[in-house]
Amino acid sequence: MKFARNVALALAVVSSSCVGAFSTSRINNAMNKASSNAATMLRETNGGLDTDLILPSFSTKDEYISYLKKAGSLPDGFALGTAKGTFVSVEAPAMGPLPIKATVIHLTEGPTDSWAAVFTSNRFPGCPIKVGKDRLAKGHPLQALVINNKVSNVCPGGDGIAAAESVCAAVAEGLNLPGGANTVLPSSTGVIGWRLPAKELAEDVVPKAIEAIQEDSAFAAAEAIMTTDRYPKLRSKTLSNGVRVVGVAKGAGMIEPNMATMLGYIMTDATIEKSKLQTMLSAACNRSFNSISIDGDESTSDTVVAIASGLKPLSSEDELQAALFEVCEGLSADLVRNGEGTGHVMRVKISNFPGSEYDARRMGRHLVNSPLVKCAISGNDPNTGRIAGAIGSFMGKFFPEESVDEMSLTLGGRTIFNNGKFVLEGQEVEEELSNHMGDAQLGEHDDFPQHQKFVEIGIDFGGEGSDVTVLGSDLTKEYVAVNADYRS
Repeated sequence: MKFARNVALALAVVSSSCVGAFSTSRINNAMNKASSNAATMLRETNGGLDTDLILPSFSTKDEYISYLKKAGSLPDGFALGTAKGTFVSVEAPAMGPLPIKATVIHLTEGPTDSWAAVFTSNRFPGCPIKVGKDRLAKGHPLQALVINNKVSNVCPGGDGIAAAESVCAAVAEGLNLPGGANTVLPSSTGVIGWRLPAKELAEDVVPKAIEAIQEDSAFAAAEAIMTTDRYPKLRSKTLSNGVRVVGVAKGAGMIEPNMATMLGYIMTDATIEKSKLQTMLSAACNRSFNSISIDGDESTSDTVVAIASGLKPLSSEDELQAALFEVCEGLSADLVRNGEGTGHVMRVKISNFPGSEYDARRMGRHLVNSPLVKCAISGNDPNTGRIAGAIGSFMGKFFPEESVDEMSLTLGGRTIFNNGKFVLEGQEVEEELSNHMGDAQLGEHDDFPQHQKFVEIGIDFGGEGSDVTVLGSDLTKEYVAVNADYRS
């Protein structure tokens, strides 16, 4: 293992109260200050060790997996292992043995007091969320994370907190952590209401994950934390001085972020003060994970963590900020593209909204969550009235005093609404709009992302105001099929 000499770890994970407003101009300034020329040169000489800003097209699953594995090299100070096991649900024993996976992430240089976390705001949080909040409130140092899929340990019939703690204790024992179970942060995802198979995890799966621990790649974690995800999600960025930022995430349904609505883990070997990392990550989360929706349902189990091992000096805070934006935005787009049954991804660019960025994002999510809009997009049907109707509904409910007289709409770059009237010019335009949707279509059963195209929707209110981008998915028969038979 790559043990560094007497270097203090810095760990920061943004709590939900830290996710505040961060102006678009400030974000853009940070992005611009990062040297684009240097980044381009590094990409070209880095042998593909970073994911691209826009992922390339892939023709096979193996091609996609190979790409992620190469780009998933872990930052210094991190090691992780994954393993599989089985369990029989107490609540549904007739289903027989079911698969479960565990992931252990180890901070190899010892525990750190500098950490924070983002947890779901759902009022029925999972037991791991309660454990994590307690760790955070009491200021426990952290040296490991343990994540399981299949069972979310939310409001179970047994003692879910004790179950989560027993899995943490198994991690602490297996890694010989001096601080014990209190230095392990648990996360769980999967079926709500089932008891966590703590015995199987603690005695079988976690020990095997620790045996498999390695310092090479984060790809195994991206794969192991999946539930109904059709493929793993990983993004990475290397700064000009060699500092790495690597993130993995899972999430395919119950995606309606209020920070957070997913499991996400971002690792870096940069040296950065906790408060600065918190500010950077909160800005990145607002711009990414708080700006997506698949089905409008917020999960009970979600956690986002950013960890800095502090093993490399940071030459530019702006460059790190830009890297966090890139990784978080990439992962958030991957979540929507990999949504349960997703056939299209909508990208809604809102300009000059007469309110805050928070409210602009709310309006964007209102649009992409409209069942009528979702179904029209799914069928490549340019039923543009549904888009205008959803916008008008939101503005009428929440901003009835604001004028929409100057609002214009575009679909696929073509103006479809302006000065209070639709601009639709016959069959040629109809076919152009439908073809734009068809060109962005994905296979609902695809086990890798073939392309990175969007159904592009533009909303400009005129004048001055907030600018945001929101991503959403369509609604297909496959989404219904997946969620009608989720537990099996």
